[in-house]
Amino acid sequence: METIELTLERRTVKGKQVNQLRRQGLVPGIVYGHYFEPVAVQVPARVLQPVLSRAGFTHLIDLRLPEWPKPEKALVREVQRDPITNAVLHVDFFRVSLTERIRAEVPITFVGEFPLRDSGNAVLLHGVDVIEVECLPADLPEAIEVDLAELREIGQAVYVRDLKLSDKVEVLTDPDELVVKVEPAEVPEEVAEGAKQAGEPSENG
Repeated sequence: METIELTLERRTVKGKQVNQLRRQGLVPGIVYGHYFEPVAVQVPARVLQPVLSRAGFTHLIDLRLPEWPKPEKALVREVQRDPITNAVLHVDFFRVSLTERIRAEVPITFVGEFPLRDSGNAVLLHGVDVIEVECLPADLPEAIEVDLAELREIGQAVYVRDLKLSDKVEVLTDPDELVVKVEPAEVPEEVAEGAKQAGEPSENG
């Protein structure tokens, strides 16, 4: 697994004054979790953004602070963004122990091409897009892939119980939850009505 590192700075500015940090290009954050005294931190936005893109919420990050003797393993737990600009306003890092199981949400990603996509006869009905799992941090999957190329017939479906995961990962989400299903394409009402009328005999017929 790729090692992602992020060097933080200890933050002394708190409360409403953190807006000053943001104007300076710094993102306020906090590191907490696993019997760990919460530490207020800050990091340059230009440094943080690529780390968030690479790590998501499921890839372990080695966090560094000058006063820490060694990096601390952590996951991104929450990211607050500006609703208009999408700029990161605050980030929470959750420190983990490599020997203790954690619970986390893992995204479902779709790969492959849906064979019936251009047929006009079928559509994909999507269900859950994340599942909750429990495992050791090092065993946490970054994402779970579902191959759409295997869905060749109307009525075929993938449920949580069908997802392929390591036996080191326990799935906590209901196994009967739907992930994706092939449904018949709906005929627009006006088209169906027109077809019906076209097939009706005329009064003079």
